[in-house]
Amino acid sequence: MAKGNPLQEQLLKAGLVKKSKLAEVAREQNKARHAKGPAAPNEIQREAERARVGKAERDRALEAERKAQARTAELRAQARQIITDRKVPRSGEIEYRFTADGAIRTVLVNDDLKKKLSAGVLVIVRIDDRYELLPRVAADKVRERDAAMIVLDHGHGTEAGSATSEDDDYYAQFKVPDDLVW
Repeated sequence: MAKGNPLQEQLLKAGLVKKSKLAEVAREQNKARHAKGPAAPNEIQREAERARVGKAERDRALEAERKAQARTAELRAQARQIITDRKVPRSGEIEYRFTADGAIRTVLVNDDLKKKLSAGVLVIVRIDDRYELLPRVAADKVRERDAAMIVLDHGHGTEAGSATSEDDDYYAQFKVPDDLVW
């Protein structure tokens, strides 16, 4: 045996240990000394890994929130652009009243615009602190992007159409005088 451990040589001479067992222990010690594998993680390393994973999750959540905010801002900008490009010029002296944010608002329109608003052909939208009239097609595009900008839409809400037809049938039995002005 080459240069070995003196204690191992003494145990071998005394017959307490076999030569194969000494060789096995020497191989394990050599393997442990030259091992390239990671050491077992201690508590500090495990805590650091948990902190790293938690930070990565928070970063992903923040990034997703930033992307959602950017997407919302982009959609709002698109809606504003549609309103700016497609607004119907208002003219007239007839006051058309509607409610917005719990208050009664007024826009001045002519008779033709009033009929179109009542029929649902035109829609009232809010942009900043002013109200504009939009055609139905443009209003539908605005609704897709930011429904909160739509203030008044008489043409939307056809879900109640069946109840309205039942109401119309009921009230058809009552005669309305021709000279009644609403």
